[in-house]
Amino acid sequence: MAVSGVVLFPGAGSSRDHSSLVRLEEVLYPLPVARVDFPYRRAGKKAPDRAPVLMQCVREEVQRCASEWGTDPSQLVIGGRSMGGRMCSMVVAHEDDPVEVAGLLLVSYPLHPPGKPEKLRVEHLPRVAVPTMWISGTRDTFGTPDELQAAVALVQGESKFLQERSEVHFLEKKGHDLKGCDDNIAYLVQSWLQLLS
Repeated sequence: MAVSGVVLFPGAGSSRDHSSLVRLEEVLYPLPVARVDFPYRRAGKKAPDRAPVLMQCVREEVQRCASEWGTDPSQLVIGGRSMGGRMCSMVVAHEDDPVEVAGLLLVSYPLHPPGKPEKLRVEHLPRVAVPTMWISGTRDTFGTPDELQAAVALVQGESKFLQERSEVHFLEKKGHDLKGCDDNIAYLVQSWLQLLS
């Protein structure tokens, strides 16, 4: 089944106009791409809302985009940078009411706060049951390559389907911001979307 569109959310400190999200939209054209700000950002606030508010925003925007594009959420890839990707993963993995999508894009997934590897944000990952693409820098202070590989294993488990349709990419000597990698990220995602179709 072909992917019908992509819904992207930014990290906590940036907006829908982050250069990597803009570049993704440009490279993926003519595939519909929505870049979405969270409510706190729209309201001009700097501090993110609590997770339930952010997750509700993801749910509403995914449904809105599916309706606008004449498709179903199950044909959309959702995700984004850092906190945006994490909120999408939590919605997809929700225990009571998961949102079914075609895939999950996690750029610079924030595995733990910098310097606090004991505070892992992975409890929901075993419930993620969709193909997932991870892109992270080898010097990301929110998670080392080894930590990220362990998180990926939580998602994939024994599933051959997920193992074959998921990808992990580490960008050498890059930190959490993946500065200067917009083109690289966009083309990696473009290639992965073709794998899903």
